Amino acid sequence: MKVAFYSAKPFERSAFDAVFAHAGHDLVYIEPSLNLQTAALASGSQAVCLFVNDDANEKVIDALHAQGIKSIALRSAGFNHVHLAACESRGITVARVPAYSPYAVAEHAVGLILMLNRQLHRSFNRTREHNFSLDGLIGFDMANKTVGIIGLGRIGQVFAKIMLGFSCNVLGFDPAGGAEAAKLGVTLVDLPQLLRESRIISLHCPLNPSTHHLINAQAIAQMPKGVMIINTSRGAIVDSKALIDGLKSRHIGAVGLDVYEEEGDLFFRDLSDQVLQDDTLARLLTFPNAVITAHQGFLTKEALHNIAQTTLDNINGFATGDPPSDNLVRSSAHVAR
Repeated sequence: MKVAFYSAKPFERSAFDAVFAHAGHDLVYIEPSLNLQTAALASGSQAVCLFVNDDANEKVIDALHAQGIKSIALRSAGFNHVHLAACESRGITVARVPAYSPYAVAEHAVGLILMLNRQLHRSFNRTREHNFSLDGLIGFDMANKTVGIIGLGRIGQVFAKIMLGFSCNVLGFDPAGGAEAAKLGVTLVDLPQLLRESRIISLHCPLNPSTHHLINAQAIAQMPKGVMIINTSRGAIVDSKALIDGLKSRHIGAVGLDVYEEEGDLFFRDLSDQVLQDDTLARLLTFPNAVITAHQGFLTKEALHNIAQTTLDNINGFATGDPPSDNLVRSSAHVAR
């Protein structure tokens, strides 16, 4: 099967080349992301392989369908960037990678917490300039602090285990229930209680209509002064302008982001020689108590291998007409973990 591999990045090619070496499929690496203008690059392919910054809206799906595309293999757990109803009506099968490495993302979230708490980013920059002063670098013990987790799927559960290992009091909220997290020692509460009582709030939920801008001005107002907010899930779960207002008023004490709601034209690119045109992101980058990484939470050797292997399983399934049922995504789906 010929597969058009959009948004191809050097860091993932080695993993995919190794896994697909003897699989009998033809991967055509395409550096640009998928959009209406680049859809024609899939000509002659039977499937496309997409990443999180590809835009498979209804018009793009029409363009792919017109070229004979029958299958979409996602290199992600999330699927909010794909118009699933359009895929179903046009007979295009969509499969994702539901669990590549929950450890990778959870551990990255913990890294952001530790960096912000102990101000490692500021300390690193100081010592490089031979400034060995410790003024302004006071952190707090993690032990006995209350950590709130929104979203208790695979990643949320791994994050909970780590926080419990720090002797934190862990609260959790998930509309799906969170029974498995409760078995670990997470106290299940409703969202208002979690917002009120958590010193640190970490987001591990999918992006869907009910979670879009879940963290907005009203939610932030319910949080305790000095709260730390961590988002390694999807950017649009957080209202960026409300986040800036919270940082300016000092109601928010620290922010760690691995995702940003307008990251599509920014992340996974080297823009170091350009003027940043996104004023909201530029403002966020000015805060000394904000750390932003460019959607790298998934980026471990183990995760890349698992993504490649599951993608191969999905493409093999497309070829035989029997893709793994657990990986299929339909328009009725609401949760991506």
